[in-house]
Amino acid sequence: MKLKIVFVSMMIIGLVSFVNAQNDNDVLRLSEPGIGSSARALGMGNAYVAVSDDYSGAAFNPAGLGLIRKMEMSGGLQYNSLGNESLFFGNTTDYSSSKTGLNQFGFVFPFPTFRGSLVFSLGYNKIKDFNYAQKFDGYNNNSNSMIQYLTGFNDDVPFLLGLSYPVYDNNTGDYLYDNTKINGQLNQSGTILKQGSLNSWSLAGAVEIAPELYVGATLNILSGDYSSNREYYEDDTKDVYPNSMLLDPAEPATAGFNTFYFNDFLEWELSGWDLKVGLLYQLRNNFRFGASIKFPSSITIDELYYVDGYSDFESSGGFELDPQSISSEIEYKVKTPFEFTAGFSANFYSLIVSAQAQLIDYTQMEFTEGLTPTDVSQINKDIKDNYKAAGNYNLGLEYNIPFVNMRVRGGFMYMTSPYKDDPSQFDKKYLTAGIGFLAGRLLAVDIGYAHGWWETFSDNYGFALSRTTEKISLDNFIVTLGYRF
Repeated sequence: MKLKIVFVSMMIIGLVSFVNAQNDNDVLRLSEPGIGSSARALGMGNAYVAVSDDYSGAAFNPAGLGLIRKMEMSGGLQYNSLGNESLFFGNTTDYSSSKTGLNQFGFVFPFPTFRGSLVFSLGYNKIKDFNYAQKFDGYNNNSNSMIQYLTGFNDDVPFLLGLSYPVYDNNTGDYLYDNTKINGQLNQSGTILKQGSLNSWSLAGAVEIAPELYVGATLNILSGDYSSNREYYEDDTKDVYPNSMLLDPAEPATAGFNTFYFNDFLEWELSGWDLKVGLLYQLRNNFRFGASIKFPSSITIDELYYVDGYSDFESSGGFELDPQSISSEIEYKVKTPFEFTAGFSANFYSLIVSAQAQLIDYTQMEFTEGLTPTDVSQINKDIKDNYKAAGNYNLGLEYNIPFVNMRVRGGFMYMTSPYKDDPSQFDKKYLTAGIGFLAGRLLAVDIGYAHGWWETFSDNYGFALSRTTEKISLDNFIVTLGYRF
């Protein structure tokens, strides 16, 4: 056994600190807006900051609640399906994942007033869905691999699996570093599945402070979960490492390398809070201006992480990791950036046109507590270096078909990538559509649909050494029932 560490616990801590280092992607995952909302808002491209005259106003612009004159109860169901066309060393693989669940449930309570309005709401909203899937398979003919990458950090996973060996000083016998005889030319494949959601319990209120001028605020108590499960393989499909080669010169069981398998699992429990304030001005019942500010969310992440893996050799059954011993738990806090949104809506007889713009400065994302001061400083510096202020743009239409109590909707969403220097194909684009029915004067049934597409990439290790380019498509359906009485 190599002597670079004395206690097994120290070895495990070193392993976890490399493989599971927190980074800027963790706070970005919680900072980018989701598209889940009510069916009516989704059908109108989420161009809702100057509409917001139903329970969904608590999420978009709480000032809009002041327009509601009757008690309201609403609930919604969401179906989310993500498709991923992955290109990896010339091979294309399609993979998908879907999820169905409750996305909204709430009540609106207008209070009697001598003049103006005073309205409160209470309910649940799904803010963001983390549904994601990826599958890739291709032959990497280059001289690199995850085995080499981990060995370069003297990581213990390759050593424990017989894929690397220690090198000692010939004079003193002291441990120097780990080495591996693996030099790339392996088939690489894997699957990544992510799921979970960020949710809020919201208390909102609005008041008319002057004729047709409304202000409001929403306090969100956040909760949620997130998990990521990655399975990764490297296989010697061309017998580059035959039975005559020992990967560890001192271990006969390392002859005839076949497979390296690595599985890492990450699980979050999320909690936190944020505040949104809004303003809405209505002019002659046919024009509205709306604006909102969402203050930074403070989110606590309770993280569990563990790794598993094995190796397979012709000369033996190979080696396995113990996933129960190689694990870590940590709690830390992050802060998301401000969100500034402004827009207008205009009612031309039976047609409503709505548009808005949103600004999010992603350089304001921060890690705040739970990590060492050095780690916090480095991650926050990376955020400043890698991200930018980005704009999101929404356009929506709603047409009320006379005499049939039916509304048809359409919209478009454009969400700019938060990364510096990203090309336009990495921006998220959505086309939306919807329809609504009124059953008498009390019950409203709305159906909303969004189809999104964009491109991205991911690295299995290093930078551009084992890269998967991805074409993402997203289909989102929401059905919302609203009852006013």
